[in-house]
Amino acid sequence: MHTPAQSMKPDQHANPHEDTTAPPTANPNDPANRLTLRGFLTDGSLARLCAELSATTGTPIEVHDEHDRLVTATPNGWRIGEEDDGLPHSAREVLVPLVVGDSQIGSLVAGPGGQSLKRLLTLISQTTVEWCHGFLELRHAVDELGVLIELSSLLVGTDDHSRMVEESLDSALRVLNLDAGSVVMLHEDADGIVSEDERDLRLQVAHGLSTAWLNNPQALSQGRVFDRLALSGEVVSIEDLLQDDRVRNDTQVRSERVHGFMSTGLVFRGRPIGVMRVYSRTPRVFSELDKRLLRSIAQQAAAAVQQSRLIRDRRRDVEMERHVRLAADVQQRMLPRQLPDDPRIETTAHYQPSFDLGGDFYDLFNIEGKLAIAVGDVVGKGAPAAMLMSLVRTSFRAHAERGLPPQEVLALVNRDLCRDSLESEFATMWFGLLDPETGTLDWSTAGHEPPLIVRENGRCEELAIGGLVVGINSDAIYTLERDELAPGESLIVYTDGVTDVMSFEAQRFGKDRLRTLVAHLREQGHADSAHEVLGSILRELRQFGGLTVRPDDTTLVVVRRQKVARLSEP
Repeated sequence: MHTPAQSMKPDQHANPHEDTTAPPTANPNDPANRLTLRGFLTDGSLARLCAELSATTGTPIEVHDEHDRLVTATPNGWRIGEEDDGLPHSAREVLVPLVVGDSQIGSLVAGPGGQSLKRLLTLISQTTVEWCHGFLELRHAVDELGVLIELSSLLVGTDDHSRMVEESLDSALRVLNLDAGSVVMLHEDADGIVSEDERDLRLQVAHGLSTAWLNNPQALSQGRVFDRLALSGEVVSIEDLLQDDRVRNDTQVRSERVHGFMSTGLVFRGRPIGVMRVYSRTPRVFSELDKRLLRSIAQQAAAAVQQSRLIRDRRRDVEMERHVRLAADVQQRMLPRQLPDDPRIETTAHYQPSFDLGGDFYDLFNIEGKLAIAVGDVVGKGAPAAMLMSLVRTSFRAHAERGLPPQEVLALVNRDLCRDSLESEFATMWFGLLDPETGTLDWSTAGHEPPLIVRENGRCEELAIGGLVVGINSDAIYTLERDELAPGESLIVYTDGVTDVMSFEAQRFGKDRLRTLVAHLREQGHADSAHEVLGSILRELRQFGGLTVRPDDTTLVVVRRQKVARLSEP
């Protein structure tokens, strides 16, 4: 039976005749220093008990150590005599061994008349052995607790899992008094063993092992059964690798001079992270306490690795959030900072991405005496959609500012997007030019939601749809449409995020509800300004959708031709 080396302090009482009150211990890896009675003697109470029994019964009763030396009580503790002290063999009637684990640490010896006390001595032996087992387990638990406290102090707040794993291996080798070990890690996204050799593992740390051993991709066991068992939650323990049929290469084991072996998985909440392997240079029987300690250390190492990854991911998320905020700010600056100021035309707009970054855009600007109105919606959401939106908006502005008619601008944007994007990347667009003086509206569409016009009489009209979305076919042809916006009438251009708003009952807002709402704006007295029209629509959307998450980016642009031209402010 092996005990933690941390508790096996050097024997401070090398002289066997010297009194002691503390239990000196020995190196459990040395065959000559297996468990000894000296390691359990404290105040000499066992020797005193035997002395009292001798005085009471008149039968000589003695305690002998593993070398058959007499142990006697002294005023200060106990004393171990010479090998020829005590009862001679010829006078011994009863000998009851004291066996702890696989080690005989001593014996109880009775002289003439001892047969009548054999049952009593057997009970004393059993009690003593039980106490020794309890002492060993307590000492092992103290060692385990000490190691875990030490490792826990390193675990708090650290993001350096390499150091934690190395400390874990060092602790395992130290307290278990082993000679070599290693920790190997699975790839971070791996769910377990994926190959018959060790190419799916990465060495994290090793001590006492040769480069040849560490660099050998061949697994130690057939079918990697040791690793599979370890990652399933078991602690693999082998007294001698050379005697285990599952070992693949005896020559390699002999060359490395490893015999005793234990292995356990680094597993965090069911997710395999790696494997800890420890070795002794001599054959060794590992106790359940040894296995428990190794498992506890491996669990601490697994927690450290997982925490390190979480801290790293959190830092990465924070950095990503910062970049997203910067990108959102850049994207926001691509929208009009100020709307065109024309006493004949009132304009207003609303833009709300479903995430920090969106794929919608709108634009309002004057060109050659006309008001340019554009709304676009690229496929997808978030950062990819925002990047594609930037490409579409940049291309649009470059061609629209040349004064080209709407159908030609969309054709050029389509050509640019087909050239610079993937087949799965496309966008819908609507682009119109409004003459503030005459109310003439020239427009072209590329698969976009049809805008609405609120007529002076309160009727709601939907503009024609048509045109292929931009980014699919570079040869697509777009047509020019014409309509007229009379004084007091409003144009409403929107993206499908408006009609896709969902209620708590999972009902979609839809185009019909939007048309009905717009048609009643005049009756309700909410159609006298672009701001009133926009505000009415947004209020209805909020009431309909409540706190539900918006499924898509939302963009609304309202342009109203004034009945009477307002004077510009001085």
